[in-house]
Amino acid sequence: MNELDDHSLREMLPRLRRFALSLTRNASSADDLVQATLEKALSAWRGRRADGDLRAWLFAILYCLFVDGQRRARRYARILALFGGDDQHAPSAEDIVTARSTLEAFERLPAEQRALLSLVSVEGLSYREVGLALDIPIGTVMSRLSRARQALRALSEGQGGRPSLRVLK
Repeated sequence: MNELDDHSLREMLPRLRRFALSLTRNASSADDLVQATLEKALSAWRGRRADGDLRAWLFAILYCLFVDGQRRARRYARILALFGGDDQHAPSAEDIVTARSTLEAFERLPAEQRALLSLVSVEGLSYREVGLALDIPIGTVMSRLSRARQALRALSEGQGGRPSLRVLK
């Protein structure tokens, strides 16, 4: 799956959309994110490592675009606050509707933990592929995944509030 052709891209679309939806929690935002990912992938195809996995590369692009968009949104919100704009949003319909316990707990996890769980559990990427996609060592993938699973388990069992993500640098 290292070749770029119409068939391999079409095969990746549902996976990319599912991952984008788990990050954005909004169908139209997820579609926009997938489109931006494909645009960037097509324009950067010549600069790509020949030995890399296409799936991991596309997921890495998607995740980086998501993180960049989140940073941009936070900067924009701070600028609006300086000019008196109040960026308080009411909960969306997705936040209000009660889903099954596990899905509800998954929604409460931080984006980084959702991304890890989605890539490993839903998309079936290996720890090595996830490490390449997110540009982190395999040991870090394993420890963060363990913490994400613990947090999901605790939330599913009704323990605690929003889990915190421990960032070490």
